[in-house]
Amino acid sequence: MLSETLTEGLERYGIGPKLRALRLKKKMGLVELGQHTGLSPAMLSKIERGRLFPTLPTLLRISLVFGVGLEHFFLEARERPVIAVVRRAERKRFPDRPGAKHVSYHFESLDFPATERPLSGYFVEFEPVPEGMSFPHQHDGSELIYVIDGKLAVSVDGNETVLDAGDSMYFDSSQPHAYRRIGARRCTAIVTTAG
Repeated sequence: MLSETLTEGLERYGIGPKLRALRLKKKMGLVELGQHTGLSPAMLSKIERGRLFPTLPTLLRISLVFGVGLEHFFLEARERPVIAVVRRAERKRFPDRPGAKHVSYHFESLDFPATERPLSGYFVEFEPVPEGMSFPHQHDGSELIYVIDGKLAVSVDGNETVLDAGDSMYFDSSQPHAYRRIGARRCTAIVTTAG
């Protein structure tokens, strides 16, 4: 339980309202945000209403979904950086579905310090998954994939396209889409989302 002084200090930042504004701007429900972050909709609701203050790792997980840095929740707009550099050693690796038995891919944000960006870039490493298993998802906007290594099958609205190293693909990400690594060779890509 936080002291009254700490509670008042944290309330000044308006973390909950800022989170709600980001979620509504992306037209995302609490359940969908929960799927992307691995947090329960009930917990997210408490954070939005100011009844619970998230830990920094929890807030970072939420920030990555919306393509904003932690400072988005603590700084005024005029103080936010316009240029952001992410060193390889600074990148954090996350599974596509936290806590799941089978993970389709791990991703690392390439631009998390840049706030309110119109697009988000990720380095993605695709994992082998059991035959026939696919984990479709969808989100507003569009997506561009550039395969660096290996072979990747991309399914968009039930239509599968196989990409080799050096191939790229653009699609409407509001359609259900999923990724599947083909073969035993390591498969990596740069994925950019906008919208």
